[in-house]
Amino acid sequence: MAVTPGLDDLDALALLVSVVELGSLSQAGARHGVSQPAASMRIARLESRLGLLLVERSTTGCTPTPAGAAMVEWSRDILAHAERMGRAVQSLKDSTAGMSMAASLTIAEQLLPGWLAVVHARHPQTRIKVSVANSAAVIDMVRNGHVGLGFVETPEAIQGLHTRVVAHDRLVVVVSPDHPWRRRRSMLLPRHLAETPLVLREEGSGTRVTLERALARVGLRMVEPVLELASTAAVRNAVAAGVAPTVMSELAVSDDVATGRLATVAVDGLDLARPLTALWRGAAPAVLSLLEQAAAATSA
Repeated sequence: MAVTPGLDDLDALALLVSVVELGSLSQAGARHGVSQPAASMRIARLESRLGLLLVERSTTGCTPTPAGAAMVEWSRDILAHAERMGRAVQSLKDSTAGMSMAASLTIAEQLLPGWLAVVHARHPQTRIKVSVANSAAVIDMVRNGHVGLGFVETPEAIQGLHTRVVAHDRLVVVVSPDHPWRRRRSMLLPRHLAETPLVLREEGSGTRVTLERALARVGLRMVEPVLELASTAAVRNAVAAGVAPTVMSELAVSDDVATGRLATVAVDGLDLARPLTALWRGAAPAVLSLLEQAAAATSA
């Protein structure tokens, strides 16, 4: 199918829009990474191909002609459609060729392997590379464009990104089998957690943020932890060795609790539920729907 002369150059159309918005060829050129002479030449070439005068040039700047004003409005629609198409094509490429994503520790260790196994069984052509970090780092990786999709455990609102809750989790109080809290006749209270130096993940982890926020909702603030560790395995080992109690995902301790290596203790009056959230920029990656289906299948 033939293309109307001039309309096949999206870069020139985008430059025309910038010239009219900024009123200056030099400023428009700077926005698009080209010099003022190069910007002027590109607009002149577009005018020649269309057979229309689009911009009136003067010593004070640039103003659109009636034809130029109409072209700018049409160009905005064309460019918006082109951007949407580009995102859609990228999503298709992500789902079939490969994609980089990041996940916080609990999700990466306890849930994502099962989700990916389901995705691979249904779509063996899909290739996914996963980075593991705490929730704060995952948010930064997505925001900076280092990965196309992230999964975090933090209950905090995430600004500037698209988000969707894909699953739920709950934190539990975890102790060694011989810890005195296991012999309590009354339920553990939130203040007992707040007043006890715990073994905790580092600042920025979704688990720690969830605990801090839960205590803050009942007017409490934690004392400094006795030990900070950067992995859930290290936290479990420290608790099992009798260093101190912790609060962590019930998903992460289920095996150790089942074998008796660790024990959970109920706490009264503290909401430790949390969402597990996917986050991304722009259009939702096509692989997200596959992972959501896998999450639903593995939790059924």
